[in-house]
Amino acid sequence: MASLIPLFSSSAGNCILVGGAAGGVLIDAGVSAKRIAQALAAAQCDAQKIAAVFVTHEHNDHVAGLRVLCERHHIPVFATPGTLEFLAREGKISAKMQVQPMPAGGVEAGGLLVRAFKTSHDASEPCGFCCEDESGHRTAVATDTGCITEETRAALLGCDTVMLESNHEVTMLQNGGYPYWLKRRILGDQGHLSNVVCASFLPALLQRGAGRFFLGHLSRENNTPALARATATAAFDAMGARKGVDYELTVCVP
Repeated sequence: MASLIPLFSSSAGNCILVGGAAGGVLIDAGVSAKRIAQALAAAQCDAQKIAAVFVTHEHNDHVAGLRVLCERHHIPVFATPGTLEFLAREGKISAKMQVQPMPAGGVEAGGLLVRAFKTSHDASEPCGFCCEDESGHRTAVATDTGCITEETRAALLGCDTVMLESNHEVTMLQNGGYPYWLKRRILGDQGHLSNVVCASFLPALLQRGAGRFFLGHLSRENNTPALARATATAAFDAMGARKGVDYELTVCVP
């Protein structure tokens, strides 16, 4: 089964490795190329073994290191047409890079079949990704979505490993120092998932076969790892699921 390693996961930067020491793919490249290479080395995976980078959307915390990383290591880039159009317009991709739109049937890279699914975020054409290995096990990453759409639900149900956004605790956000417009954006259907909304979907995923869960893209200002973990654990407890027996839970520390 392919491993999921959250090299970086927060509002400050995102880069997820799906694969292992023999290589694999990256989902997003939202910190500097130097930091990504260092994190890959710490995960015992050389940057030269990365078969492709799949971009969820164009926000800087997902593409900050994309151009340098992919030019330096000649890594192909895949994203939706809307995302690629925005990246090209903003100079985030160049003619030196191997850039392709995601085909409907998915892309084979790093021993995985990677398929995109739509998410709900205030970006040009945002998506998440599901990676299927040769044994049929599926690993999915769904962050930066204000709600769980039917397409997202369909893509995640039946996956073995799921990384789902648990961005904020609503009361912390409402009482925090963000301006009103930003609070509305985060809480909206094209914003970010709260701890409660994330946790409410976890039992269905477990019932459909998922056993490994990662809570990702936590806000440093409006959440804590302890709150995200407690909310998710409560949802599992309510269905009688046992941590370490029925499921494994990892909270990505921002």
